[in-house]
Amino acid sequence: MDVYGLIGNPVGHSLSPPMHEAAYDELALDARYVTFEPAPDELEAAIRGADALGVRGLNVTIPFKRDALEVVAADELATRIGAVNTIDFSGEEPTGHNTDAAGALRALRDHDVALEDASAVVVGAGGAGRAISFGLADAGAAVTIANRTESTAHELADEVPGAVGRGLEDLEALLADADVLVNATSVGMEEDATPVPAGALHGELAVLDAVYRPLETRLLRDAEAVGATTVDGAWMLLYQGVEALELWTDREAPVGAMNEALRSRL
Repeated sequence: MDVYGLIGNPVGHSLSPPMHEAAYDELALDARYVTFEPAPDELEAAIRGADALGVRGLNVTIPFKRDALEVVAADELATRIGAVNTIDFSGEEPTGHNTDAAGALRALRDHDVALEDASAVVVGAGGAGRAISFGLADAGAAVTIANRTESTAHELADEVPGAVGRGLEDLEALLADADVLVNATSVGMEEDATPVPAGALHGELAVLDAVYRPLETRLLRDAEAVGATTVDGAWMLLYQGVEALELWTDREAPVGAMNEALRSRL
C-alpha cells in the first residue's frame, strides 16, 4: 500500500483526506491518505521519518509551509513563492513544490478565464497572495497586489515579475479596467464581510475568492449581482490537490470524483 498524507498543526479540519481517497478509489490505487500533526519544532524529524518509512508524498499546511523550504530540495517556483505545500519522496531526496499557484490558475481556467495579457488584482500579500501573484504573472497577466499595509504590497510586488503594489483604498480605481480579481485574504471566512467595495465590481470581471468556508462569500454574492464570473474557493482547493496527486502518481487525476468528495463535506 502506498501512503500519502498531510503534515500540519492542526490538521483535524482538513478536507484533503476524503478528496484524495476518492481519487485512489476511482483510479483503483492501493493507497491511503493520512494526517500527521508533529510539534512545531519537529518538522525536519517528521519529514525525514516519513522518507525513511516509505511515505510517497506529503501535503504541507500551516504552520510548516515556509519552514519546509529548509528541509527539502525545493523547486524553482516554490523557492520564489517562499513556501512548500507538497513534498515528493520518489527521488534520491525529498523535493518540495508549491501547487497553490497552479490550483488558482486551473480554477480560473476551468471557468474559461483567459489569463495571458489579463489585468489581475490580487487582494492580500500573505501566503496565498504570494503564490497566486507569482502564478498569475507566470501565466502572462499584469498583476497588481493590493494590501491593507501598502508597504507589504510593494515588497511582494518587487519580487513578482512586472507587478505593482497598492493600498486597499485604491481598489475602486484598480478594478475599473481589471479582468481578474482574486481575494487571497481570509476576509469573509469568519463573518459576512468583504475586502472589496461592491461598487468597484463590474460584469467584465472574473472573481476568485480563496475562501471556501462558506462557499458563497459576500464578495462572490456581490460579484454575481453585477454579472461577473464567480469562482469559489473550493475550486482552488480542489486543483491544488489535483496537482499534487498528478505529481505523485504520474496519473491524470479524476477531477470529478475529487470535486464531488470535497463539496459533499462543505
